Amino acid sequence: MSATEEKTEATLREAQRLMTAGRFDDACALLAPLLDGTADAVDALYMSAVCERYLKHPEKAAAHLQKLKTVSPDFGRAFQEEGHLARSLGDTKTALSAYERAVRSNPGLEASWRAQEDLLREAGRSAEAAQAKRQADRLAALPRELLAVTNFIHEGKYLKAEHLCRRFLQQHPRHVEGMRLLADVGARLGVLDDADFLLESAIEFEPDNIQLRLDYIQLLRKRQKFQAALDQAKALYDREPENPLFQSHYAIESLQTGDFEKALTLFDNVLETVPNDPATLTSRGHALKTWGRQEEAIQSYRMALTAKPDLGDAYYALANLKTYKFSDDEVEAMRVQEARVDAAYQDRFHLCFALGKAFEDRGDFEKAFSYYARGNDLKRLKSAYRAEDMQKEFHAQMEICTSDLFKARAGVGCAAPDPIFIVGLPRAGSTLLEQILASHSQVDGTLELPNILSLAQSLRGRRRAGNESDYPKILQTLPAEKFAEMGEAYIEDTRIHRAGAPFFIDKMPNNFRHIGLIHLILPNAKIIDARREPMACCFSGFKQLFAEGQEFTYGLEDIGRYYRDYVELMHHWDAALPGKVLRVQHEDVLDDLEGQLRRMLDFCGLPFEQACLDFYKTERSVRTASSEQVRQPINKTGVDQWRRFEPFLDPLKEALGPALTEYRA
Repeated sequence: MSATEEKTEATLREAQRLMTAGRFDDACALLAPLLDGTADAVDALYMSAVCERYLKHPEKAAAHLQKLKTVSPDFGRAFQEEGHLARSLGDTKTALSAYERAVRSNPGLEASWRAQEDLLREAGRSAEAAQAKRQADRLAALPRELLAVTNFIHEGKYLKAEHLCRRFLQQHPRHVEGMRLLADVGARLGVLDDADFLLESAIEFEPDNIQLRLDYIQLLRKRQKFQAALDQAKALYDREPENPLFQSHYAIESLQTGDFEKALTLFDNVLETVPNDPATLTSRGHALKTWGRQEEAIQSYRMALTAKPDLGDAYYALANLKTYKFSDDEVEAMRVQEARVDAAYQDRFHLCFALGKAFEDRGDFEKAFSYYARGNDLKRLKSAYRAEDMQKEFHAQMEICTSDLFKARAGVGCAAPDPIFIVGLPRAGSTLLEQILASHSQVDGTLELPNILSLAQSLRGRRRAGNESDYPKILQTLPAEKFAEMGEAYIEDTRIHRAGAPFFIDKMPNNFRHIGLIHLILPNAKIIDARREPMACCFSGFKQLFAEGQEFTYGLEDIGRYYRDYVELMHHWDAALPGKVLRVQHEDVLDDLEGQLRRMLDFCGLPFEQACLDFYKTERSVRTASSEQVRQPINKTGVDQWRRFEPFLDPLKEALGPALTEYRA
């Protein structure tokens, strides 16, 4: 912690002491210098709002809360305090709505559940009041340390949550809820192996704990261990086949393993019990889209919007089809929902990206860019991404993974030739290359597999002072046999995604950061670098809302720097591992499909097959944003789309630096 951060923490602690003593004026004065309107001011803004409410200054309290929701739009305690303020003014309707928003953002807020219980009971809604009471009583029964951990998690303070939870578990090593919460922190921080171990152990202690099993299913899915997740979901379903929650989880895991008929049947069963459930209708739409049944997917998304008109996820799902055009009425409905002062954070950024697509289709590029920029700004508020940290990681790869290392480690690894890695940046044409190659009889298409990223994460070890990690330096000292073990584990763990062909594709784009590791564990794997002209690639990434894992796309400067650093790192791999990577330029594929196809097939040691040229006829599930585009013949409509936005893209050009013109070198 820096000296500035320590000073801020000390100020917040003193302000809390003054508030506890009822000295709200003094606390306000102490907090005033911290109210700079940035993400660092969240706690100070919240505490100031509380002080002003106690001082009976509702306008000042409301102003602090409005600023707080701007810098941290999903901060549960802001909505809780809004509820307290409205209730103090006699506005019970606004108060109830605020408390409901509070627990959606942070279900660990006992005071919001208690307040809901009171207000719902007063309104004669006894069943809902009883449910709120059950939630409040559950939280009240938690040890205070774990209640604090719960709040830290939902406020994004993961390191604080981890520290406190580990300290608690040292005293109570078999406390199941403590283990579950620490696993949650681990999953959010990407330490998936630890999270997996914690949940497995907790389930052994309490095998009938349903929440543990639901968390475990989500973790297994995050690790893309789809068969294991399916087995867990089916076990719950077999307990209570009529339970819509269990039906829904079984449906989602069936979808992940490619059993679309089972998934759709289960989603329909859920809808019989819970008619017009918007989340189920949206998930059903995703299943239909992935299966290539676009018109039915559109109908399902529209039904979800009829049930919940502010559901940003469904609007964005329509936009993300890439081929869907919004009507004037739909655009106006989206604008109204996005402009609502009480719009939920998740809905708002989904709506912004959808509106960007809608106005781009209409040719209003200034308005489209404003919505894309607003959506990215909202996403960046919750992101911890720092371009400087990523650049350090790239430079560590170049420093450690040299030609000398590869010479010293020659002959290690698993000899299997099965994998074909397609790497690069998202939106660079990798899905097209995958579809082309997966149309070959000897090649299976799979997914953006997380295995290499998970392996790299496990090699990092725990972070030490100076923000250093063991990886990639550990590649210099690992026993030779370890590389073969890791390669064999990769082949075995990815087998579930294959359909029996001798070769398969792993198209996780971020694997370009770990080509050294891939070469050491799988020396006979093929690696293809899917590259696209930088302005087109970067702007396409900027206007794409990714589910997770591509946080560098939420700012023009960040994505420009990332592309520039990617080009530099790929130059390094070319020098350290000559001939290991085949570079395929997207624009060349569009100009000469057959020529580039033959290059790739020769590189992979595969004979020519006409089906690869007719790739758009290949029936297979495609789960990326390009799913509909690769079901059509080659076209060049997207090549120069970025030029329509060129007046707004100077920050991107500047960040790209020499890569703007030298990306083919």
